Amino acid sequence: MRYVGIQTQIRRNNIMSMLLLLMFPVILLGTVWVFLALLNYFGGGYYDAYGNVVHVLDTSTVNYYFLQALPWVIGGVAIWFVIAFFANTSMIRHAVHARPLERRENPRIYNIVENLCMSCGMDMPQINIVDDPQLNAFASGINKQTYTVTLTTGIIDYLDDEELAGVIGHELTHIRNHDTLLLITSIIFVGIVSTIMELTMRTLYYNFLFGGAGRVDSDDDEHGSSLSWIAIMLVGIVCCAIAYLFTLLTRFAISRKREYMADAGGAELCGNPLALASALRKISKAPGLGSVKRADIAQLFIIEPKMSLHGVMGFMNSLFSTHPDTQKRIEVLEQF
Repeated sequence: MRYVGIQTQIRRNNIMSMLLLLMFPVILLGTVWVFLALLNYFGGGYYDAYGNVVHVLDTSTVNYYFLQALPWVIGGVAIWFVIAFFANTSMIRHAVHARPLERRENPRIYNIVENLCMSCGMDMPQINIVDDPQLNAFASGINKQTYTVTLTTGIIDYLDDEELAGVIGHELTHIRNHDTLLLITSIIFVGIVSTIMELTMRTLYYNFLFGGAGRVDSDDDEHGSSLSWIAIMLVGIVCCAIAYLFTLLTRFAISRKREYMADAGGAELCGNPLALASALRKISKAPGLGSVKRADIAQLFIIEPKMSLHGVMGFMNSLFSTHPDTQKRIEVLEQF
């Protein structure tokens, strides 16, 4: 049965994904403002008639310092983003230890990719291979020069031609729908927030280990300064943690919807939804890449490794996974 309304759903999905993507800079700038507001609120105050400290938020002062910090925050994030954005292809290839697959090495894979690309009128992407017995595949790249489909030796050897066509069709659909561009952008933003959070925690740890913990109480000013610094870092950690949670939730919303769309597109491209369902069932038994430990890279895979867990751990992982449940994906494909 042909998938009805797929183009309309793709357009709606792209609009929603772009709106979600715009949330990343909003979250980042919002975190900076909240951090400054908390510092202003807890760092100031006055004593009332009963000797109690009363804290007051001075929004004009907060806005002033926010505007002062804004160019530095935007500039730093922009430079970071541009470097990561254009270096993503080599970074991903290095992370998974992939290498280009030449036609003479495996004409079978080249024929499958070429046939699928001709059927949908798209340019053929680069084909990479990873020497790994586990079963997985993913698409990456931001433009025609960098679009890549990567396959493991395990998935090439274990799946038949129809199942491979379904998997490759799924990855080609990610490229056609510009999913790789959006996912790489979300990976970079999450990486920026997580790195800032990690640096904040490391700074707090070393300040406490070599600073605050070693102060003597006789030096009240120095001890008070140390406590104030720790309080500031704690506020920073709370803000970063909240920002990181929101960026993760935003990334999950982008990824999960697009996996269903890629399954539908892959089924349509290969012309056999049951073949893709069979491939997903086989991949779910041994997903992953042995050399990849990074969650941001793993979210590109056709099946996220942790999705193979069961029971309570499987349920918890499903809540925070970028991929929908594999069994649900199979059930949807079997309804075509």
